[in-house]
Amino acid sequence: MKRSEINKALQEMEATLNRYQINLPKFCHFTPEQWQEKGHEYDEVRENMLGWDITDYGLGDFDKVGFSLITLRNGNLALADKYPKTYAEKLIYLKEGQYSPNHFHWKKMEDIINRCGGVLLIKVFNSLPDESIDRESDVTVHIDGCAMTVPAGTVVRLEPGMSISIQPGLYHDFNVEPGTGPIVIGEVSQCNDDNTDNRFEPPVGRFPTIEEDEPPYRLLCNEYPAAR
Repeated sequence: MKRSEINKALQEMEATLNRYQINLPKFCHFTPEQWQEKGHEYDEVRENMLGWDITDYGLGDFDKVGFSLITLRNGNLALADKYPKTYAEKLIYLKEGQYSPNHFHWKKMEDIINRCGGVLLIKVFNSLPDESIDRESDVTVHIDGCAMTVPAGTVVRLEPGMSISIQPGLYHDFNVEPGTGPIVIGEVSQCNDDNTDNRFEPPVGRFPTIEEDEPPYRLLCNEYPAAR
């Protein structure tokens, strides 16, 4: 992605959060120049990859496959003694036409919440012992405390305020119901590790390759400079 595309996407997410009066922690507002001055007091942000993020899944077509997000809090399984939090929270901004590819997590259980905006569509499949997609067996889903069994490949429709619990091994993708507008999605989960705990089917990447055509508006969570 071009840096200008990333800047535009982050600014659009920020404006949407402001419109819905969703306030962010101070570190989300630091400029790249301010990050150069931050010391070890912000190691938790750096080491747990808190803050702004963006993905095009390495496919280079962000408007069709990808989204913007912010990790607000997270533990760290590799540094559990230093960061004992067992939970994480994200905000995800998904526009009409964008798609998050089919995947599951080996370790993480999560709740996906439609906080505000349009209607979120999530397609669900079980996984087989060899980790491939089970396209035949029924799926038990938990939606706002209500358990129900649906056929494989069912698209669950979540209006604003609704949520679904995603257990490890449950394949899921998501997009926006056409005509309903962009969505602010909340994710509340166990510790998040996007480097080791995602299985995509078919395989895709995670972070974009960036073409620097203008200065960054915000640093992404994998771009922080070392502490002063």
